[in-house]
Order: sequence, then structure tokens, then C-alpha cells
Amino acid sequence: MASWLSKAQVTKQLLLARKICSHSYRSFYTGVSDPGPDLPAFTALSYVDDQQILHYDSETQRVEPRADWVQGAVDPDYWDRETETLQGWEQKFGVKLRTLQFRYNQTGGSHTLQLMYSCELGEDGSPGAYVKLGYDGRDFLSYDPKKRTWAAAPAETQVTQRRLNEYKAFLQSAATYMEETCIEWLRKYLQHGKAALQSKHPVAQVNDRLSSRDGLTTLSCWVHGFYPKDVAVVWLKNGEAQPQETSRSRVLPSGDGTYQIWATIKINPSRSHDYTCSVEHVSLGAALRVALDKSRVEPEFNLMLITGLVVTVVLVVAVSGSAVSFLRRQGVGEHYHSNTYLNTKWIPVKSAPPPEGLMEEEREQHRATHFSLFAPSF
Repeated sequence: MASWLSKAQVTKQLLLARKICSHSYRSFYTGVSDPGPDLPAFTALSYVDDQQILHYDSETQRVEPRADWVQGAVDPDYWDRETETLQGWEQKFGVKLRTLQFRYNQTGGSHTLQLMYSCELGEDGSPGAYVKLGYDGRDFLSYDPKKRTWAAAPAETQVTQRRLNEYKAFLQSAATYMEETCIEWLRKYLQHGKAALQSKHPVAQVNDRLSSRDGLTTLSCWVHGFYPKDVAVVWLKNGEAQPQETSRSRVLPSGDGTYQIWATIKINPSRSHDYTCSVEHVSLGAALRVALDKSRVEPEFNLMLITGLVVTVVLVVAVSGSAVSFLRRQGVGEHYHSNTYLNTKWIPVKSAPPPEGLMEEEREQHRATHFSLFAPSF
């Protein structure tokens, strides 16, 4: 059974969002029936564009910021309130997972319940939104913001779909959050994270090294310091792109909010050709091209590349913990922004009540933090 929401698919969707909309605010909730050392029972992640801003899991039992600038966008008590809210979500996911296993007569194995919601602003400022739910690798329900109704994928969820669409108060609450409140939070985050979310130009460095095994020379291009993550790197031979011959690493975080990637190509040093590393990125008006200087060979740069790669791998292992709940183990549910829950009667879920003494504006901000509408009553 495939996982409904994998880390790779989360990354793919975040990059896709950068291409089709100007900015987005996305949240992913995952609950599993068979947690392990690297797989908490419940995990919640939130992103602005492709920058993670929030992390919660059942192991830490705390909401933690994942970007320094987020601290300036919220009040000091925000993290305590969010912790309480997501602890409630954790309990609900556990109950719903047990209910779903009973409903589907599942007595063993690993099972996954996931929810994703997103609001977006297009380049022209037009808003967009979607909500999707999934269970054990299958799409069940999705919210259509244009029609303000729920749509069911498999036939067995049509009863649930009808019940949800008959619940007018629930539909209105969903529409209000996705069309207004979520967009307001996105704009607020963009205001405070403007500097961090701005595009950053890539830097490219090239070198060569001789391989004693086959006598070929490997040209390396290290592209770093860029944001957002989406980038295209290819080696040119005499001005012609060599996409098939170019080998690329994954795009990896640098630890400072920017990204890096390596691109290599093997060449026959006995043949005289001009090689250039070409980089395309949204921050560039034209492709960045850095040619290999044949008169210079910088062996010390090789060491820098190796060291940089090792440091990056260690960093990625640490960062991947933020999204490990989406790395579904083989046999557990999968996908990223898709829909699901089951044949159930749904009711709105209220978040934890705002603390006493808050001004009305602060109380509204507390209520608006998360899309706290999903708690089907089975």
C-alpha cells in the first residue's frame, strides 16, 4: 500500500505552487496507527511558499518555529495557544484512525490519516484555496472553493459528501476560513517574512578533476545561495546544452534559508571543447553562465566541494525530521495534497477557547490560526 503523502510529493507540490501562484500558505497534518522511532503518531507542518514556518509532533508535544522571522509575525503567547490546539488535533486523529480501522474491519497493519489545506495568492493578487483529505493511500474528499461544496472520489464516500454539503453552517465556516482568514494570515506572514521570502541570486563555481580509473575528466558546477528552491542547471559544450550528459544532485538546503545543487559532466580531456555551466533561476533576468577556465586547476576546491557535501548531508538528515511524517514507511498511506476521510457524519470542530482577558482582536487571531473544522463524528 503506497503512502498518501510522501516527502517527495510534498516537495514537488511546494515547487509547483511557486510556479503557478505568487505565494501560498500550506499545512499538512498526518496521523499514523503504527508510530515508530522516526515516525511520530501525529505531525503537523506549515509552510509559507516553500519555507517551513511551524512544526509539531507527538514526540515533542510543542509547536516550534522553523523560521526566525515568524517570531515577529505572532504575539508571544501564540506558541502556547498553537500547542494546545494541535494537541487537540493529535487526540482527534488518534480517535479517527481507530474508528476508520473498525469501520473497514482492519485488525492490523499500519494506517495513515492525512489532511492538507492551502490558501494562495496569484501574481495578480487573486486568492485561491483547497482542502483535501486522505486515508491509506486513497483520495476521499476534497473541498471545491468555487462551488463551496465537498466532492467525493470513491463511491463509498458519497454518503459523507451529501451529509457535509447539507450542513450549511459547516460549508460557511469552511468558506470563511479558506477565502478570508487564511488569506489574511498569508498576507501577515508575507509582510513579516518579506526579506526572507525574497528571491536570492545563485552563485556558480566550476572546477575539474581527473579520474584515474577511466582517464576522463569530471567537470563540477556548484550552484549555491539561491532562493526559491526551483532551479535548472545544465552543462553546455561549445554553447550547446548537454542535458543527457549532465548529472545533477538533489537541491539541498544550505542552512541559511538558501539552497544548493551540484551538476557534473564527464569529458575526454584530449579533445578541445569549451564547457560552460548554465543556471536558470527566477531571480535572474537571463541565464547565469560560468565557463571553465582551462588554465586553472584548483584541487583545493575539490576538497571544499566534498566538505560542503558532507556538511549538507548531515544538515539534510536533521532538517528531514521536520517532514519525516510524510516519509511513509512501505505499506503506509501516501500523497501530498489530496483528499480523504470516510463514510461519516461530519461536524465542525472548535479550537481551544481563547484565554480570558484577550481583546476581541486577539481572540479573533487565536481562533483564526488553524483550519479547525475537520472532526467527523462517526
